[in-house]
Amino acid sequence: MRRTAEIAGAGLSGLLLATRLAQLGWQVRLHERNPDLRMFGAGIWIWESGLRALEVVGAYDQAVARARTIAEWRIADHNGRPLMSRYTTASDRLLLPPRADLYEALITQAEHFGVDIQTSSTAVSVTGDGVLQMLDGTELKADLVVAADGAYSRLRESILATGWVDYGVEAGIRMMIDRKDDDPDDTIIEYWHGRRRLLYNPCTEGQDYIFLSAPVDDKRASAMPVDRDLWSAAFPSAAHLVERFAEASRWDRLVNVRCRHWSQGHAAIIGDAAHAMPPNLGQAANTAFINAMALAMVLEDESDIPTALRRWEKECRALSDHVQWWSYLYGFVVSKFPERLDPVRARMLRAVSGTKVFQNGLNKGARTVPAGARTDPVRL
Repeated sequence: MRRTAEIAGAGLSGLLLATRLAQLGWQVRLHERNPDLRMFGAGIWIWESGLRALEVVGAYDQAVARARTIAEWRIADHNGRPLMSRYTTASDRLLLPPRADLYEALITQAEHFGVDIQTSSTAVSVTGDGVLQMLDGTELKADLVVAADGAYSRLRESILATGWVDYGVEAGIRMMIDRKDDDPDDTIIEYWHGRRRLLYNPCTEGQDYIFLSAPVDDKRASAMPVDRDLWSAAFPSAAHLVERFAEASRWDRLVNVRCRHWSQGHAAIIGDAAHAMPPNLGQAANTAFINAMALAMVLEDESDIPTALRRWEKECRALSDHVQWWSYLYGFVVSKFPERLDPVRARMLRAVSGTKVFQNGLNKGARTVPAGARTDPVRL
């Protein structure tokens, strides 16, 4: 008899888990509270770990069809002087597609494997005995129920899983800008100046992806529409990018979420609902993919669902905590140093960036091979 899963939240982690479970023979229903499936955002970093997960579920080709292959992630000061570089290889990849392309690829594969995707379908709670309760009062019983409803999850609290939610001190804005011929096509450049940051990402043949961050109390930096004069003055070497900034977008607070536990009985929490983190390492979605793949494989090995979920958290929690901690630490270094200490921060980064501790901290999650993925060597 086919095992059943009810998953609340058709974001990236919910879609990947639904697709993988259906691929393995589960009967899966995926609930999205919005009336249609749509993905907000701009570009997204997909590291080796995420790419291998996409290969397993058959979403790779569609997801990265327009993506730029990144050769270098460079951190620079506001005048463009390099502070650190992280290079990729053929077995340690980083691709940068539009977020919508990744989303559509996962939808395609979910439908291919028979996932029942229901929109305008709002869940309000999960229970440890495997019940997903809907807004209209319907109770859906399944072998596995999953909360994948994002950083501000209401389902997480129904099993008292929230440890803490840290709203942080930074806000960020994402936008796409028109690409010019002389824009770097394989190099991400992250400019630092005091507590502000400007991240340039080559994304597609016609567009670049820009991410800005600043302290939440920096009212001028977080003004809408974006203050081009301010950002050009702060980052003169990126002024040619600032002049192309979009007029309208939105600022989002960069949030951390830590759970007391990821499961209770037959209920599990995945993705941002379990371990939201700021996008400082570009590994939030990749970490969610690793955990979704691991969950599916543990469920294949264990017939008892609660036992499988406890084993899953035991095996995966340390890596997620590692990535989340390093993302937090990275954000601390960016957001806590005033402009007058830029030279100190630059010397510090140059001194530590080549150490094994720093390299492992930055790259461990990106280079992890997800459960069920091909296992040709990845340099650790």
